[in-house]
Amino acid sequence: MSQIPQKLVDYFIISGLNISSGLEPDQLSGDNLHCSPLERSYKPHILAHYPDNVLGNPFDAEAVCMLCHPRGLNFRTQRDSREPKFHSFLITKEDGMRSYGAALTMYEEIENKEICVAMQTLQAMHMAELSNTQSRTLYPHLSPAHSHGSPQHKSPDKISTGKMYDQKRDTLYGTKCISIISRLPLISTFEQFLQSLYDVVLEQDPPALALTSYIYSIIHEVPVLPPGRSMRLAFPNQLVVCQRPGITELPLLDYSMRDLFLLFNLDNILAIFCSVLLERQVLLFSREFQRLMLISEGISALIFPFHWQHVYVPILPASLIHFLDAPVPFIMGLQGTDSKPLFEACSKANLCLVDIDSGAVESPDDLPAFPYMSELKQDLLQELQRQSSLKDDRSGHQRDSGFVRDSYFGSDSALGSADGSTSNLKWSISEKLEMLQHNEALSKVMALSRKSGVKSSLEDIRESLSDAAILAHRSGVSATRASLDDHAKDLLFNSSIREIFLHYFLQIFGSYEEFIIGTAQDMESWINNRETMQNFDKTAFLSDHAEEHLHFLSPFTETQMFACFIDNKILSQWEDPDANLAIFEGRLKMFQEDQTDQRLRKFYRTAAAKEAESMIEKRATIVDIVAPTPKKLEDGGSCHHKPGFFPILSSAILNKEPAGSRSRAMQWRIKYGLTTAKSTEQKHTFEQRDKYIQEIRSKGSHQPNLSDMNLKAMVNTNLKFMETLLKECKTKTKRMLVQKMGQEAVDLGHGEVTVVGVEENTLIASLCDLLERIWSHGLQQKQGKSALWSHLVNYNNDHAQKSHENQPPEQSHISSDLTSSVPLEGGSSCPSGTQTWPVRRQHRRKASRGPEMPALDTLPVSVLVDMRNVQQMTEIKTDVGYARAFVRLSLEKKLLSKHLKELMSNQELLRSLYKRYAFLRCEDEREQFLYHLLSLNAVDYYCFTNTFTATVIVYRILVFPRLKLSGGATTANCWLSLSGQLGETDKLSLPKHALDISIQNRNLGILTTMRIGHDNGGISPKWMVEHVLVRNEITGQTYRFPCGRWLGKGADDGALERLLVAEPVPSTVDANELMERCRTPPRCRSPSMPRKSNEPRLLVSEIQEKLSDVVNNLVKHFCKTEKERGSATGLLCGEYGLVYCMEHVFQYGFKSSRLFRNRVFIWDFLEKVLSYLETLLSDTEHYQIAQDISTTMQSYCYIVSCINQASESLGKDGRFQIFVCIGVRDRLLQRWIKLISKTPITATMYEEQSFLRDPSLVQFLIQILDSLKDFHISLEASLIKGVNL
Repeated sequence: MSQIPQKLVDYFIISGLNISSGLEPDQLSGDNLHCSPLERSYKPHILAHYPDNVLGNPFDAEAVCMLCHPRGLNFRTQRDSREPKFHSFLITKEDGMRSYGAALTMYEEIENKEICVAMQTLQAMHMAELSNTQSRTLYPHLSPAHSHGSPQHKSPDKISTGKMYDQKRDTLYGTKCISIISRLPLISTFEQFLQSLYDVVLEQDPPALALTSYIYSIIHEVPVLPPGRSMRLAFPNQLVVCQRPGITELPLLDYSMRDLFLLFNLDNILAIFCSVLLERQVLLFSREFQRLMLISEGISALIFPFHWQHVYVPILPASLIHFLDAPVPFIMGLQGTDSKPLFEACSKANLCLVDIDSGAVESPDDLPAFPYMSELKQDLLQELQRQSSLKDDRSGHQRDSGFVRDSYFGSDSALGSADGSTSNLKWSISEKLEMLQHNEALSKVMALSRKSGVKSSLEDIRESLSDAAILAHRSGVSATRASLDDHAKDLLFNSSIREIFLHYFLQIFGSYEEFIIGTAQDMESWINNRETMQNFDKTAFLSDHAEEHLHFLSPFTETQMFACFIDNKILSQWEDPDANLAIFEGRLKMFQEDQTDQRLRKFYRTAAAKEAESMIEKRATIVDIVAPTPKKLEDGGSCHHKPGFFPILSSAILNKEPAGSRSRAMQWRIKYGLTTAKSTEQKHTFEQRDKYIQEIRSKGSHQPNLSDMNLKAMVNTNLKFMETLLKECKTKTKRMLVQKMGQEAVDLGHGEVTVVGVEENTLIASLCDLLERIWSHGLQQKQGKSALWSHLVNYNNDHAQKSHENQPPEQSHISSDLTSSVPLEGGSSCPSGTQTWPVRRQHRRKASRGPEMPALDTLPVSVLVDMRNVQQMTEIKTDVGYARAFVRLSLEKKLLSKHLKELMSNQELLRSLYKRYAFLRCEDEREQFLYHLLSLNAVDYYCFTNTFTATVIVYRILVFPRLKLSGGATTANCWLSLSGQLGETDKLSLPKHALDISIQNRNLGILTTMRIGHDNGGISPKWMVEHVLVRNEITGQTYRFPCGRWLGKGADDGALERLLVAEPVPSTVDANELMERCRTPPRCRSPSMPRKSNEPRLLVSEIQEKLSDVVNNLVKHFCKTEKERGSATGLLCGEYGLVYCMEHVFQYGFKSSRLFRNRVFIWDFLEKVLSYLETLLSDTEHYQIAQDISTTMQSYCYIVSCINQASESLGKDGRFQIFVCIGVRDRLLQRWIKLISKTPITATMYEEQSFLRDPSLVQFLIQILDSLKDFHISLEASLIKGVNL
């Protein structure tokens, strides 16, 4: 567990040129020998740091030096600008702990003659290189012909007047950096402290108090600032007030968001915001280090209550440029004017690229919009207009940090005024206390007070007197917004902007707690089983939001930051909640109390927001704590003052901790509620939690280790990246399998069942992102927004080149496969009418007459075939879209692992595209990766079919007639139409005697039904169809439509068209086996009626069991959400569906069945009932019918009459099928059965043991059909085609 700091500042550091080491080239910055010596980077060193070490935050010399000098050590002459530059930085440890740094880089004159001589020697060598023809060949940009005006591109003559060093004429200056390390990001305060030290260094006269005293005070005497308090510190020649938010306020942000909104327009800020929330790779570019920190910390603050969990390096040193290849989400910043080529190279990748200096943002191609984006933008615009300070002209106060900003203490400041200000009060109190320190009587009083516990030291009296004086001075003065300093105004501006973003997070996640799944009884069991537990019901959460918001929320719920947020909420059951979570929960409670309805409420300034702003104003005007005043050190501490040179400090003094500091620190912590005393059990619990959180973070990312940049460390870092990718791949594939397998996965011990639908699409999109990151790792050069698609294009080009060289020109195997599988013309969009054409195949002639049975060949399995199929999809416009379509298509065809293995088999291409350490070139990791993907073949996906709804698909249709009894040939004009979950085709005319055709149509989705028929024309129109096969030529998905019935007048039931229900063919069934099955009669016909009278007759119990099963399946189907149900046609009209069961119900118990079974159809019986009921309804004189019975009779007569008036092509069994479907949809079927059972027609045609006469069986039918009345059953248009109700 990380230690809570006791002091405000952990370290004070001085870094720069080490005279003893000389001019060492900064090898980590790359080759810069082609530059002038004054433009090169040299290796900096830590010259001193105080104290030596701090408990809980060990000093990392390499990391600090690298971040204080991200561009290395630089030199300038008197002709160059030497203004100091301030920048902040942070160091993120592998356990996630952050330390914040503030650095002021100045230029100090180099007096050492050896360094000057070395620089002169390097200059002479450089000039000699410029005059060398061979050097101009090695560095052509140094040639005058290639000069573009920049210093490194100028000719030698021009260079001599600019970046040339002459020891006799020039004064050499080198960079020196003074910096501070703290665990609190009080950046503004630290900047003022460092600036005040620099101002003293420039003064001609020595300061009244040595700099050692100020540095000693801030690292040893100034305590950590408690939450919710303000503290005044004495810096050289000024007083500074810093403040820290309370535990109920938003976390500390000491960067001005005003500057953020001055640098970018609102759309670009929101684009960066969305990229960070969705954990995309974000790369920042700027000439100013401080701007990199501003954007990184500002956007990180806007995503509260969430916290970035991945690689976070706002200032990326030049030596760590290889981390841009990291296949994980990151936020990184690059500085320098020479980063433009790198920026242009990265712009080809699918990153969020931010050019801070120009205000340009290039967001990823597939970045969805944040929910309520328009409302959020409107609220931000109104707030910006309200903030009048944003419109002020402040160009006259530009600071060295690179931003337009006023001085922190102006003439209207509440501190430092000349007319009786608190600073004068403070100094007067100090003078009086100085006299009291030597008072003997006071010493005795102090001894007694310490024993009694009233006051422990003179410092407490000093603070009390100071606070009392300040309160007395303020009692008659009202603190208004105008009296605040600019820093306090920035804090108020930050608070107002952050409150708006928080408002929308509260709106979106206001009910998130309802979807948390808590099953663990204690913290230990939860941590141990964390990997196998489902903590959040994402599907239910997403279904609670509007459709247009799911594009953003679906991927967001898969992010690491959201997972950690939910984990922190679960952990809060057993321990104190995470700080961010506690603030969010408090705000959420107030938000829900204010909310009167569930609709979106426009942003309003809540009571908590108003209270936070008032506290900022109060802390800025009324100081809570006065830090100890720096004083002259008893051990000396004076240092030689030389204008322009930072003095040499005494290590003996600055490394010595003052006596009694630990006890005073403990008293301070007790006074301000900073104690952390915990029991042994609590400490063990916290250690467990910290260990778990570190494990979670290590899985999500690996922070760069700035302190170890040798080759071995880089290799280890890369190995950790690859381990992260493999773990993520294993986790994602496992989740996808569990989600698809449902209850079966639970039985196998893989966790809890989750609902399919939106979550499936989210998981697949997450897998696509993972593949992109894997293919982006170790690229030699970025070639496009999608690394995977770029690899596929290169693979295709390489294959085409080799095929052209090695294959005969007459035909290419791949091209022929492609032509046969996708006969699209130029990738044209779907035509207005569906195109149909017969497929010509080579068959051997047979002696027998009649049509030849069709044959279905196997689709080619090739990466290139699927790639070219995707290329012809006109609705896709980007490389990222093509790559995702390819992944979805391969996943649906169960070829993803095989395709990627084929893609990676070209080792020569891999070597040309990827560096040696790339993931794709590491054989062991690659094999494990493919193994995880291979496991996805265990389940069926329709992720391509259901996603790309507008694409044009080629469907291959094979009709299998019955060749015996002259059933295979017909003289009629045949037709068919296909229906799927996404649409249906028009009637498609079949060419004469063509049993194998292809059609081109807009994607129909998963096929459900087919209508097939003819016009009964010609001499011999009767046609017996056994099966129809339909194959999607893109995905390879095949459907079988059983029929087994005659089509034609005078045959069977006289139907001229029939409705066939699709049966998906498993992908494990090959073409030959499928052909053999289709050459045999189907066991189930459509509609199903026993083919022969000697077929076994179902018993009553068997019929009841089948009917119960199908009704139960219908209930389960309609209990799902509408998006996840799919089609119910199979359950209604398919094999063993409801129509099949109702046929057996009506067929059971016919009288004289042996005589009438094949001649009397169920529809004949229903028509007789119709005639009887119409007679009753028309004869009102003799029959008095109750109202409810009359209504049922009228509905029956109306429906049966409408079905009879429909197309004459419908057969009797087809009419009965429509009768059952409409009866179930309108909740009338059970009422009709009760009515039919009472008619004398039933008594005449059925035996007493039949379903329609036995009272118990009738009651069974009514009760079981009643279980469907609570559901809204919708029928496909194809089921009631031609019936006008």
